[in-house]
Amino acid sequence: MDHIINIAEVIVSVLLIVSILLQNRGAGLSGTFGGSFGGYYTKRGFEKFLVAASVVLSGLFIVLAAAAFALAK
Repeated sequence: MDHIINIAEVIVSVLLIVSILLQNRGAGLSGTFGGSFGGYYTKRGFEKFLVAASVVLSGLFIVLAAAAFALAK
């Protein structure tokens, strides 16, 4: 069981990395302070899917990490 959780954790982490790297890059650090030149826009289509996938995958990664920790005891 421990090996299955470890393999699942590796797969989820790779998918999380890919989903984060595929997201649209913003204006960099200037977007943090509200100085983005592109203005405000809503996420649509595949970009919205990537954001949702990143949130779900990060939650799944946390659950798998907690399960691996609980089984290690």
